[in-house]
Amino acid sequence: MLSLYGSPAHSQLTTQKLLSNIQQDLPAVTGIETRFVHFVDLVEKLDQDESTLLNRLLQYGPKFEAKQAGQSGQTYLVIPRFGTISPWSSKASDIARNCGLNKVKRLERGVIFTLHSRAEVDAALLLPHLHDRMTQAVVSELAEVERLFESAEPKPMQTVDVLAGGKLALQEANKNMGLALASDEIDYLVESFNSLGRNPNDIELMMFAQANSEHCRHKIFNASWTLDGEEQDLSLFAMIRNTYECNSEGVLSAYKDNASVMKGNTAGRFFPDSKSRTYQYHQEPIHILTKVETHNHPTAIAPFPGASTGSGGEIRDEGATGVGSKPKAGLTGFSVSNLKIPGQLQPWEVDYGKPSHIASALDIMLEGPIGGAAFNNEYGRPNLCGYFRTFEQAMPSSDLKGEQDIRGYHKPIMLAGGLGNIREQHVQKQDIPVGANLIVLGGPAMLIGLGGGAASSMDSGTSSADLDFASVQRDNAEMERRCQEVIDQCWAQGKSNPIKFIHDVGAGGLSNALPELVKDGERGGAFKLREIPNAEAQLSPMEIWCNEAQERYVMAVADKDLKRFEAICKRERCPFAVVGEAKEELHLSLEDTHFSNQPIDLPMSVLFGKAPKMHRDVKRVENQFKKFDARGITLEDAAERVLQLPTVASKSFLITIGDRSITGMVAREQMVGPWQVPVADAAVTAQSFDSNYGEAMAIGERTPAALINAPASGRMAVAEAITNIACARIEKISDIRLSANWMAAAGFPGEDVKLYETVKAVGMELCPELGITIPVGKDSMSMRTVWKDENSEQDKSVTSPLSLVVSAFAPVQNIRQTLTPQLRLESDSRLFLLDLGLGSNRLGGSALAQVYNQFGNKVPDVHSASDLKAFFGFIQDAMQQQLLLAYHDRSDGGLFVTLMEMAFAGHCGLSIHLGEISSPQDHLENLFNEELGAVIQVASNKVSLLNELAEDYGLADICFDIGEPVKGDDVYFFYEGKEVLSGTRSNYQSLWANTSYSIQSLRDNSECAKQEYARIQDEKDSGLFSELSFNINEDIAAPFLNNQAKPRIAILREQGVNGQLEMAAAFDRAGFDAIDVHMSDIISGEVKLEQFNALVACGGFSYGDVLGAGEGWAKSILFNDNARKQFEAFFLRENTLALGVCNGCQMMSNLHELIPGTSHWPHFVRNASEQFEGRTSLVKIQDSPSVLLQGMAGSVFPIAVAHGEGRAEFSSNEAEKAALNSTYLAMQYVDNNGKVTESYPSNPNGSPNGIAGLCNEDGRFTIMMPHPERVFRAATNSWRPDDWQEYSPTMRMFRNARYWLA
Repeated sequence: MLSLYGSPAHSQLTTQKLLSNIQQDLPAVTGIETRFVHFVDLVEKLDQDESTLLNRLLQYGPKFEAKQAGQSGQTYLVIPRFGTISPWSSKASDIARNCGLNKVKRLERGVIFTLHSRAEVDAALLLPHLHDRMTQAVVSELAEVERLFESAEPKPMQTVDVLAGGKLALQEANKNMGLALASDEIDYLVESFNSLGRNPNDIELMMFAQANSEHCRHKIFNASWTLDGEEQDLSLFAMIRNTYECNSEGVLSAYKDNASVMKGNTAGRFFPDSKSRTYQYHQEPIHILTKVETHNHPTAIAPFPGASTGSGGEIRDEGATGVGSKPKAGLTGFSVSNLKIPGQLQPWEVDYGKPSHIASALDIMLEGPIGGAAFNNEYGRPNLCGYFRTFEQAMPSSDLKGEQDIRGYHKPIMLAGGLGNIREQHVQKQDIPVGANLIVLGGPAMLIGLGGGAASSMDSGTSSADLDFASVQRDNAEMERRCQEVIDQCWAQGKSNPIKFIHDVGAGGLSNALPELVKDGERGGAFKLREIPNAEAQLSPMEIWCNEAQERYVMAVADKDLKRFEAICKRERCPFAVVGEAKEELHLSLEDTHFSNQPIDLPMSVLFGKAPKMHRDVKRVENQFKKFDARGITLEDAAERVLQLPTVASKSFLITIGDRSITGMVAREQMVGPWQVPVADAAVTAQSFDSNYGEAMAIGERTPAALINAPASGRMAVAEAITNIACARIEKISDIRLSANWMAAAGFPGEDVKLYETVKAVGMELCPELGITIPVGKDSMSMRTVWKDENSEQDKSVTSPLSLVVSAFAPVQNIRQTLTPQLRLESDSRLFLLDLGLGSNRLGGSALAQVYNQFGNKVPDVHSASDLKAFFGFIQDAMQQQLLLAYHDRSDGGLFVTLMEMAFAGHCGLSIHLGEISSPQDHLENLFNEELGAVIQVASNKVSLLNELAEDYGLADICFDIGEPVKGDDVYFFYEGKEVLSGTRSNYQSLWANTSYSIQSLRDNSECAKQEYARIQDEKDSGLFSELSFNINEDIAAPFLNNQAKPRIAILREQGVNGQLEMAAAFDRAGFDAIDVHMSDIISGEVKLEQFNALVACGGFSYGDVLGAGEGWAKSILFNDNARKQFEAFFLRENTLALGVCNGCQMMSNLHELIPGTSHWPHFVRNASEQFEGRTSLVKIQDSPSVLLQGMAGSVFPIAVAHGEGRAEFSSNEAEKAALNSTYLAMQYVDNNGKVTESYPSNPNGSPNGIAGLCNEDGRFTIMMPHPERVFRAATNSWRPDDWQEYSPTMRMFRNARYWLA
């Protein structure tokens, strides 16, 4: 084994934060340094050239001053857990092999921490700061690392002696293995194995526990019910299914697959032809699939991997729908207990304690969103909407012995969902032929996430800490991306799709996925254990079969299609293995050739037949709630408190960490207007690049209200999802489909009745009355955390409210008509309140009640389904007639927050008159009630038309003129001419943004957070703008489009690249033949770059950026003889063009030794903010030789930015000065005054002098970090001027390329 030291493992800023955290537990620690160290497992010794190459390969990241290893101080070496292979290792080893280092068997990486301390360090306090015990180990000597590469003997399976020990033996196994089996299931298994005449193996028991867990089998939703002694006719699931029975129109798949599918519009699906690999449009129905999952238990235990794998698992659900589909856009949500930010404890926050091995609410929100965002970013899916709620409050009374009844989210809700697209012929799964190959696609088995299905079905704290940690998975988004590329290549073949049946691998691992695959295909299966890819040789059969290692799919492929499927996997470098064969007999067998036995040999009826159906006999519990007490509460104090409640406050810290422009089809994301304020009501995506059809999604939830009136909270969740999605142009309300995610503490007194009655209210009453279907959903029935206080030995618990989170999805008729909350000041206008609460003004469960530690006794409710339908139709009609300038629904925080968020987005003041809706004593109730409704902005000259339309819909009596937006910063609320509340937009927005700012300061570069927060106070900030030196609608390439052969451009991608589709679409629109080229095509010699006039290196995360941003990709070119020769020859040809964007920019910047005239190019390192940045930024085009930017000099316009490593770093100060003074600086970030800037967030990465893009000396090769391809259509810009038509300014770049090659 070789050991090679690398660069510092953490930036100076991150190291300082780590030191501060350590000093809280260990004040004597005075300093810390970190450094990467690489470990190389060799087949044989390297020669001198190979050693030099390996050393170059492992030089990556920011420049640094090399220090001697083994500095004085206490050292701790953190490495991957013994017996595992890290995601870093698999990708770095791939790069080494692609560079010709075939003697390298495996690369691994660790981090050496060197601590300086005035006293002896307590390792028990220190080590949790340094490593994640789920995936890492700490050793003191380098010699111990050798064990990483040892090959251990596999552990044998175990049996449980049921024949001799009976039920007691199985009960003991149930406890020790964390199986979470119910008593009737234990009886069933004892009887089943007695009838088989043998003892069960541990692998069979774990498989049964996962397949029959509440998580997987939804026993409570399928149970029969007795409420207060009265038998109920329907199960919970039957009541949900009732919505489909009442209206199944347009629903193509429901309840039977990984996701539901609804009918979409016909447009041009854009993807490469499977034979020519030329990107083409395919005019066909583009159907919409939807899925929303939760990943609550893992996120409570380990927030980053819990949220990350939650997002990854839901993405796999979408990709495995039908016989293969494509995930497109995501949503995320979090419910946690009070944050209790240090130094910022809020008046309503009380510390009730928590179990030691469950993360705090603040830790969950510091780490979980980063995990979810990181997976979406690396996979290449934009996360476009979500919600965030904090709640933790003592009930007015308690029936718990000796303890308060605390309601909150110690067990958090981590919501992950989204939508995708699927071809019409692929919606339904096909028959599995007898003899079909049963395949595992993706990564290897690892001892990660064992027993997660059962663990997530238990109350948090009832299992041991070790079992809790064992049940959490870890992520590898780049591997999942490779799997999806395989699936994409398969479905692109249409009727020739080799996939006959597909499932994702989730809870329970292969023990769930493979039996479900054959069961759903009405087949049996014969499997071979040792054919399953396995990264940990010592695993027992149970651990191989049941672990929940992520990024895997199982599928059936017929013999005749296997070679074709294998070729696709080889091209995408995606591992797969044939692990079994489909059988006609409904029997499950697993052969283990190592131990020459059969760990599984079961009739499938034993696994899936199960014990008797569950019955729930439950009783109502009445809680007494007091009316909201407003005595002593001023409007001013209420406004300040409510704006700072995280549920209401800015969600910017959750949003800018995510890539929201990937796909190039995002028409509405969270950020709104020229000032990019996160207040959008819904997300909207384009259905294709050639159409204005689209898809919309939105979320609704009102969970605190469930403590007072659960059915009302359910109705309000549905209604809020509708009032949110109403901002998109949807043909009719029945086009909306819902996902219902139910969370409850089943078995806790009163909660089961609430659950049943709420499902009934939604499934049997409201949704059928609205004509809306719920074709998909999820339940999590163990939302309670129990523990024993370590000091007092007192039993404690926190129980969540019954929580229904509703996600709404719908096809969109015109993405360009979507409304936002941004108030417009171009002409005189009026603001109208549409009050669907009919003046009820109920405050129960409101933000106002929460910030004063009250509940209230009456909650908002849906007065009438017909009114809600009329409201929806009215908004859609007004939108179609172009009567509305802005729209924002009333929800958390009430009318006051609705109006303020509209003012924030419009950067303006307000003059509001409460006379029509209030009385002298009711201002608090009127401003802060959360009844259904919306505020709309209407141009003064269209008010009469709006009033007529309101009359037509029967809504005139709830449509109130409440005032107008005004220029400036002042906000006034009047009643009968008297001022009742006043302030400034900037001060209110600073309060609203304070939580986000505080978390960003803790999590990211605090100086960057401070700069962004300070901008709120800048009244003169004019926001984003566009000032062009060319005609945006002129197509300079038009003369060449129809008269001659199209130039061929290689749309170049490497494993992990995710931005190729939109790049191909932009060049295709400019008149190119866009060809899909994978680096494996070039390395193998199948494709020659001499066939192309141009190439573009696309964005993404090549090799997961494990050897630096774009550096691994570059090195696989530089150090592979065939690839190097091809690229060098391409760049030397004088008639070629090349563009590198984002990851492609990073990669090309590292090829400067091959590209003429690029000695001034920098390379790109971690953003100054220490965070991924998804932004809409202003750039200015400089006068440079860049072919792509000709005729654009002097132009300023907004463009999409999405990267974590975009800061330009030069080899020396002299090189930096030379570049900045050259004419090759092609694009710079500017502020909202049009001035080049290094200030955050106008400059999103901290590049010197605002560097955003450069070109080589003759202008043929251009690199840039921003994404012109994602916003070439005007409709896919987060903000755009009203006069932009079909195209944005960036389209000129692609047309310039076509013009130059004419």
